[in-house]
Amino acid sequence: MDKHRPVHPLNTSFGTGAIHKNKIVTAGEAVEIIKNGDVIGLGGFVGSGYAEEVAIALEDRFLGTGNPKELTLYFAAGQGDGKERGTNHLAHEGMLKRVIGGHWGLIPKMQKLAMENKIEAYNLPQGCLAHMLRDAGAHKPRTISSVGLGTYIDPRNGGGKINEKTTEDLVELIEFDGSEYLAYKTQPMDVVIIRGTTADTDGNITMEKEALTLESLALAIAAKNNDGFVIVQVERIAGKGMLRQREVKIPGIMVDCVVVATKKENHMQTFDVDYDPSFAGEFRVPVSSIKPMKLDERKIIARRAAFELIPNSVVNLGIGMPEGVANVAAEENVLDYMTLTAEPGVIGGIPAGGLSFGAAANVDAVIDQPYQFDYYDGGGLDITFLGLAQADRQGNLNVSKFGPRLAGCGGFINISQNSKKVVFVGTFTAGGLKVSVTEGRLTIEQEGKVRKFTDAVEQVTFAGNIAVQKGNPVIYITERCVFELSKEGLVLTEIAPGIDIEKDIFGQMDFKPVVKGTPIIMDKRIFEPGVMGLKSKLLSIPIENRLVYDPDQDIFFVNFESHAVRSRDDIHQIREQVARVLTPVGKKVKAIVNYDNFDISPELIDEYMDMVKNIMDEFYTEAHRYTTSTFMRMKMGDSLKERSMSPHIYETQTEARAAFK
Repeated sequence: MDKHRPVHPLNTSFGTGAIHKNKIVTAGEAVEIIKNGDVIGLGGFVGSGYAEEVAIALEDRFLGTGNPKELTLYFAAGQGDGKERGTNHLAHEGMLKRVIGGHWGLIPKMQKLAMENKIEAYNLPQGCLAHMLRDAGAHKPRTISSVGLGTYIDPRNGGGKINEKTTEDLVELIEFDGSEYLAYKTQPMDVVIIRGTTADTDGNITMEKEALTLESLALAIAAKNNDGFVIVQVERIAGKGMLRQREVKIPGIMVDCVVVATKKENHMQTFDVDYDPSFAGEFRVPVSSIKPMKLDERKIIARRAAFELIPNSVVNLGIGMPEGVANVAAEENVLDYMTLTAEPGVIGGIPAGGLSFGAAANVDAVIDQPYQFDYYDGGGLDITFLGLAQADRQGNLNVSKFGPRLAGCGGFINISQNSKKVVFVGTFTAGGLKVSVTEGRLTIEQEGKVRKFTDAVEQVTFAGNIAVQKGNPVIYITERCVFELSKEGLVLTEIAPGIDIEKDIFGQMDFKPVVKGTPIIMDKRIFEPGVMGLKSKLLSIPIENRLVYDPDQDIFFVNFESHAVRSRDDIHQIREQVARVLTPVGKKVKAIVNYDNFDISPELIDEYMDMVKNIMDEFYTEAHRYTTSTFMRMKMGDSLKERSMSPHIYETQTEARAAFK
């Protein structure tokens, strides 16, 4: 890299007795500083924070003069509209030597250059790329992370290289304290192009109308601390000293050029809207403004996924199908009971979709993208919902490459490897799938042409074996069935009502999943019109608060009032919690169980009662149960009798207590 890059010739004018820097230039003038072979850092997330006018000027300069050429482009997130805008402007043969990016799905012109082997190309995790910028600014030679192990980022699996032309290793395998890590080679910047809202004449930048702050500061430091050059596109200019100091996001000492956008379409808040005041925090929008989804395969999937939500959790939603979870949460009036986040730095609020993805209304805070990934990588997420594009028998997932189409990983690897719980959502097949719901039953009207569940995924974006080692729950939700990840691979746990397991599931997969017992039927509320009553489930008493041992009375109290058992996991949780409470007691105890308004899926009754028999034998001297429901007393009484347990179930707790010997 060329050290001690000179001050832009247009930035210096002579005043009386001193040199005064005038940093305001046109886009065409700004890009004149870029030289052949430079490393260019670009800020932006889809269209948020993208300096469109400067990118157009850089493209025009190359098309008109053939320079600059042999550039290296570096960007963390996807930047484009899937057509012409964003980094698509720079996708010209000869202009580029190398591209290092996190998400390629929105830049088809750049994809084409990479897949035709015309540029060196890397696809690395978005969070790692953001952290690499911060480390480059601090002159750290490597960014150390466990993110990417076992995936195509792992140097044993290609090291994130996209094509044959790409040979240099940017990712190395290292070891500390007996554990493996990846070392990502940092990349100093020659020129960075970022965006803000307002600049003063000293180059101080505020972002009051921007939806996101992104990695803009990290980019500026990565350039300035390596004798690089910083170009910032803004909407307007303020006088010297007129900006509120606390609102300055990029200090003027780090800014060389300020470009005021001349066309409104080149400074849109996102590639979908000119300006939405709610994205900038000017006001809050009512949750009722979110329209309910129609009852199709997308809503079925989002509804089933919403059952995985837990109160007071921190949630990440991916782009596309996962966005439906927010719609369902709004319809069910439970958004206030969790905090939704998005990887570019959004904390709280209502996430936007489409070409506004990444922005959000009603946010609690917006932080810089590198810090968001610090939080994610460190385990801050309780649950994430991500797209399901292609899966195999080992639970590996591919969302990044499909033949000639290069989507890229974006933040998927950071998020999926570090969330406490991972839920993948997507249709069972793709390419023409049509379904209908009639009287609570799902019918496959037309099967998709493309199978998503294959023997081996084309590229490993999520490594099932790494997830199994960590022990965090991983669930795969489709419109017709649900899988869970185990040491044996994918386990079929639920099927939709109306689905033929052999024809509609096994017959549309390249492998047969593990089946333990009979899969249960997905909750019937998912397939019915109207709200599901998710709020009551979400706010129900957690299982650990339902099981209490009173040593003074030597009685174990079990409160299953209004508790629902919908899955085998629910049964396992009960068994584990009973053992957690009673094992330390060191002896068998008496138990009283409240079954008022208890609800259990019919196909789980036998498995549940087998668990009850096991608990009786191991932990109870005797147990008495009560419920006001005549039907429940008859149903459970028969099951108890079959297992040689006392079949009598009382109506009240008083009667149950009096029955102790």
